[in-house]
Amino acid sequence: MQLTIKPMQPEERLYSYQQSSQIRAQTGSIGYLRGDFGKTGTEFYTSWQDHIKGFRSDDFGDEFDKVVNALRFEDVGGGLFGSRNAMRLFCKENPDSAFQGNYCEEFGFRIDKGRHSFLIRCNPMVDDYNFYVFCYVKEHLDAHMEKAKNGIRFITPEYRELFRIADGEQIQITRPNGEKTLRTCRYIDETHAEIGSNNLYHICQFAEMMEETGSKVIPMRSSLPEKCFSTLPSADKLIIIQKGEMGYIPSEMQIAGKTAREAADIANDTIGVTKKQEAAMLAGSLFGWQTPAADPKNYDDNGNPIKPAKKKSREYER
Repeated sequence: MQLTIKPMQPEERLYSYQQSSQIRAQTGSIGYLRGDFGKTGTEFYTSWQDHIKGFRSDDFGDEFDKVVNALRFEDVGGGLFGSRNAMRLFCKENPDSAFQGNYCEEFGFRIDKGRHSFLIRCNPMVDDYNFYVFCYVKEHLDAHMEKAKNGIRFITPEYRELFRIADGEQIQITRPNGEKTLRTCRYIDETHAEIGSNNLYHICQFAEMMEETGSKVIPMRSSLPEKCFSTLPSADKLIIIQKGEMGYIPSEMQIAGKTAREAADIANDTIGVTKKQEAAMLAGSLFGWQTPAADPKNYDDNGNPIKPAKKKSREYER
C-alpha cells in the first residue's frame, strides 16, 4: 500500500495526546489506539478508546485497518508496527520526529488516508506503551490547527490586547500575596481558551477574574530560555536574567582577558542562548514580559529589533 508517513510538525504534536471534550469536538477526534510489543518486542497488544462516535463514518474502519496493517506487515514506516526494534530503528533514522514528551523522548509521525488523519506517537522502550494512534477527521483537524496559528489572546477587561501566546504555551499568574502559578493554555477559538486542565474561559471573563483578584498574568514563552547572561545597558557589568522575573542578578563570573560583554556572549553560547533571545530577555526584565519587545520573534539574528512593516496607505475614491 502506498502511504506517506512524515514527521509530525510541532503544532501537530499537541494532538497526539488526550484532549478535552471541547478540543475533541473542534478537531473531529474519533478515538485512539494504544499498543505495545510485549516482553519479546515482537508481540502486538492493542486497545481502542472511542472519543466522539458521530465522527466515525462508514469508511473509517476500513481505512484505519489498512493503515495499521500496512505499518505492521508491510514496509510502510520501515515496518513501524512490526516490532520494537523496527520502531526504534525507524525513529533513529528520522531525527526530525523526536520531541520531549511528558517524561521521556518520544517520536511523532502523521499519515493521511482518505478523509482521515492519523497522528502516531511512538516510545520504543521496554515496559511501556510503545505507540498511540490518534484518529481525526482531517478537514476538522486541519481547520482547527490553522485557526490556532493566530494564537491565544490575553486582554484587559476593556478588550485591549496585552499579548498572545501559541497554542500549548504557558502563562504565569502572580497572586497579590506573591504566589506564582503556571498554567498551560489551549486554543479553542478566537475568544475562548482552556487555561489549566479543562478550565474553559471567555478571554474577557478571564481578564475580569484577574482584575477582580488583583492578579497579574505574563506569558512564559517556550521560545525563551529559563535564564541568560547579559550586561547592564548603562555599564559593562555582567548580569543574569531569569525568565518571568523583573530586574536582574549581578554575576560574579569573570573570564580572564574578556570584557563583561564578551563574557556574556561566551556564556550564552555555551548554554545555547541566541542574540535574539538575550535581547528579548533583557527587554522583559526591564519593561515587563507582556511587551512585544520580550518576544524573540521581534529581533533579527544579531539581536536588533525588527522594524514593523509599514502599512500600505489606502486611496479612496471621492
